[in-house]
Amino acid sequence: MRTIDLTNDEQTHVRAALRFLRVRCGGWMNVGKVLHYKDTSVANVASGQKAVSATLAFRVARVAKVGVDELLAGKFPPPGTCAHCGHCKNGEA
Repeated sequence: MRTIDLTNDEQTHVRAALRFLRVRCGGWMNVGKVLHYKDTSVANVASGQKAVSATLAFRVARVAKVGVDELLAGKFPPPGTCAHCGHCKNGEA
């Protein structure tokens, strides 16, 4: 049995980043390609059917061009960011 090194909150933040990347990249197939994962595996992780591995978290951070600590803390995408346009929902960005 594999152990998961990430807390539930950290996994939730990575899942949110994955869903954001899906919209920005045009689908799970494209996200899978840039992360070097199968698109179905990425979709299953994002939906909560599979756990987030530390390896996947590092790859997401690299693609997002943020530090892994920022990703795990939920700072990407910034709170209030629209997944479709990348602007802040409250008009600040």
